[in-house]
Amino acid sequence: MTLTLNIPDPLQQRLEAVCTDLPRAVLEGFAVQAYRTGTLSRAEVGQLLGHASLWDTESFLSKHDAWPAPTFDEVAEDLDGLGKVPQP
Repeated sequence: MTLTLNIPDPLQQRLEAVCTDLPRAVLEGFAVQAYRTGTLSRAEVGQLLGHASLWDTESFLSKHDAWPAPTFDEVAEDLDGLGKVPQP
């Protein structure tokens, strides 16, 4: 699929002044947000961005502080675990 974005010229010029590959930056930003919300898996992010390995994707996501949101069950398990920590 090919997407076309209409960015006003003054904004495009400002964005291109700080980003050498604006289309790639937009794609990467989309991938990060889709991963954070659970829309894309780690493997799908790698596929979308053309990464050669899982480690490339891990490195990319790490650099962007992109971690999937915890599920309710994961949060409940963490809270349960905290309740079992001995008190000093």
